[in-house]
Amino acid sequence: MEISQAIGALAALAQETRLRIFRALVQRGPEGLPAGRISALLDLPGPTLSFHLAQLSRAGLIGRRREGRSLIYSADFGAIEGLVAYLTENCCGRASSRTRSRRAC
Repeated sequence: MEISQAIGALAALAQETRLRIFRALVQRGPEGLPAGRISALLDLPGPTLSFHLAQLSRAGLIGRRREGRSLIYSADFGAIEGLVAYLTENCCGRASSRTRSRRAC
């Protein structure tokens, strides 16, 4: 993962509504949730939900697929793993010298 991708993902998650949406999708797993169900679960109006889903999608954290007339959104677990690996590798010193304290994380 490149630094610009990590910054985009972290920026997208640094907002309460988007974090709530993302958490709901992660908890649901790969099968995802239809937009209407996300809206009902989190008590969000459609336009607000659409805005935040677009932000998460642009950040590469979620995907969507069409099933009939519904759009199903799901967390991109590969992107999540990539972000965690990036943070662990680049921010916690796993790639740097072994003398650095793990507490520096």
